[in-house]
Amino acid sequence: MLLAGCAGAPAKEEANYATLSSNQFVNANYKAADALLAQLNGKLAADKPLIMATIVNIDALDQTSTLGRLISEQVSTRMAQGSLKMLEMKLRTSVYLKRNQGELMLTREIGDVAQTHNAQAVVVGSYAETSDMVFINVKVVQPQTNFVLAGHDYVLAKEGIVRSMLLQR
Repeated sequence: MLLAGCAGAPAKEEANYATLSSNQFVNANYKAADALLAQLNGKLAADKPLIMATIVNIDALDQTSTLGRLISEQVSTRMAQGSLKMLEMKLRTSVYLKRNQGELMLTREIGDVAQTHNAQAVVVGSYAETSDMVFINVKVVQPQTNFVLAGHDYVLAKEGIVRSMLLQR
């Protein structure tokens, strides 16, 4: 009887990408990208690319974190899954790259970079931290006019994974 009781204990499920991808972080970023895609429906040319800038700290626009870089990667990935042509800037040498920060684009540079790469829009964003939350804003901006074509705001609980990504600057 005692042995039977031990055998019935559930084994701890090993973490893999399929189980981790269902967490709040990935879902929130994908939902943000989906919201942008819905707003962009019919507003973009199918043959022109978009550029994803790194999501930056709203209190220091020249700084980001692992959180900002990963949000940028996931939003860009989801938009590409939605059939938009996302230009991978890490493969380009003519973009302002700040060591350990990612593809940070200052407002005055966005128009030049977009024109150089024939991009019709740039996805930009920022995040703000509180003691227990991270507020995130993403926008799709037309670089020639600075018009916002789409935008979305969302919030992540500042716990566990999110907190650790903010500490790694």
